[in-house]
Amino acid sequence: MRHSIRLVILITLLAFTYACTDSTPKLPRLANDATILAFGDSLTYGSGAPKDKSYPAFLQRLSKRQVINAGNPGEVSRDGLTRLRELLEQTQPDLLVLCHGGNDLLRQFDLSETKSNVQQMVSLAQQKGISVILLGVPKPKLLLMRSASFYQEIADELKIPLETEIIAKVVSDNSLKSDAIHPNAQGYQLIGEAVHKLLQKTGAL
Repeated sequence: MRHSIRLVILITLLAFTYACTDSTPKLPRLANDATILAFGDSLTYGSGAPKDKSYPAFLQRLSKRQVINAGNPGEVSRDGLTRLRELLEQTQPDLLVLCHGGNDLLRQFDLSETKSNVQQMVSLAQQKGISVILLGVPKPKLLLMRSASFYQEIADELKIPLETEIIAKVVSDNSLKSDAIHPNAQGYQLIGEAVHKLLQKTGAL
């Protein structure tokens, strides 16, 4: 009998601990008229699919909020940092969805510099009171693609929500790609759905 009681108590404590350790940072809820800025390179722009099939387009339909597609194909992070400074002033978004650094990884740039640039992008938004979520991009590999480790480091350091799996999943599946690098419409839809799910998890939606 005592063993059973102890077992019940242990299970209850474990369940409580698990419920209290959801590590996803929470964000302020977005108003119905909120603006989301999706900022990045070709993965944000939607290269390889029609314009209305980019992940920001899918996110707009799912979230029922305005989503500005600020993707710039071929852009590296140092140029993105410069562009974001001006764009935040112009658009004054409530939320920034940041997906940058992929071209740095393709060109094998110094990742400490890439990390610094992406980190500064997050900080620019946070200093203006703009919520941020980060999408991790994988290093180019033939097998077992996973988000580059510096994205998790940034998310932990700046306490922002991070989606690490969806882009690696999409670019690892040839049926979800339009070419060697870019998703097709179905791939972008999955990215949009993953971002939407993360926003729901954070309480922003």
